[in-house]
Amino acid sequence: MHPAVSVIFFTVASGAGFGLIFLLGLGFPVGGGAGRAFVISLIGGGLAVAGLLSSTLHLGHPERAWRALSQWRSSWLSREGVAAIVTLVTFGFYALIWMATGERSAVLGALAAAGAAITVFTTSMIYAQLKTVPQWRSRLTPPVYLGFALSSGWLLAASFGSLGSAEIWGIALVACGWAAKWMWWTQAARTRLADAGSTPETATGLGFIGKVRLLERPHTGENYLTREMVHRIGRKHARTLRMLALLVGCFVPVAILALVALTGAPALLNIIAAAAMIAGLLAERWLFFAEAEHAVSLYYGHR
Repeated sequence: MHPAVSVIFFTVASGAGFGLIFLLGLGFPVGGGAGRAFVISLIGGGLAVAGLLSSTLHLGHPERAWRALSQWRSSWLSREGVAAIVTLVTFGFYALIWMATGERSAVLGALAAAGAAITVFTTSMIYAQLKTVPQWRSRLTPPVYLGFALSSGWLLAASFGSLGSAEIWGIALVACGWAAKWMWWTQAARTRLADAGSTPETATGLGFIGKVRLLERPHTGENYLTREMVHRIGRKHARTLRMLALLVGCFVPVAILALVALTGAPALLNIIAAAAMIAGLLAERWLFFAEAEHAVSLYYGHR
């Protein structure tokens, strides 16, 4: 699959934003009065909104994106849009009350937290329900998305909040998130299009005549399908990028969290851990798309 920058940014930024909203809704302690409440709420809501807006750039007609909301009965994409809007509106009221009175509504907070979790889950299901991409169609895809959203959101919250043993919890969440991803990578490496019943014979509809092989490409030039659905990446480059994602997105945040916990360094240092985590997730999400094999690639000669 073609790794579109807008979709990569969308899944990473909105995940971190909704992860932060989830924690704030559940009452993650944040001192400093209305000013700090405004800043941390702006970061959570801003990341979520920026990610959602960037996703529309991948559409052929972004101005028609609102029409997708009407298909919530059958489309995970539509459910994601509805859940995101409801969550952001609920969180907006929660943040306004928090800044104005200093009180954090338990009811609105719980609703915002539930909405954030549902939104990230619906995002993961956009990919996990696709039969045409067997690497994505895994029970591990939703846990990976939820785990990364929670861990990146925790790092952001710990940069401005004050929870006892926050760094220890952060290390555990980051480690669990990447452990789930490692299991996902292991499973994806063993998954092939044939496992989903997709072969050149099914792709061309010529299986009734026997084994099918491509003599010439169906098109002399590029088209939408070859640009979006057929993407190749060398195993060597994929392995290098995977190690880079682990180093920047896992080991660097864990090292910073450990430094803060052991030396008593300012919690604001955790913002560097959050930035490293997000950078690593951008690399991880690029691989998520680049390594995926779509069934349509069989029509263009891929086996």
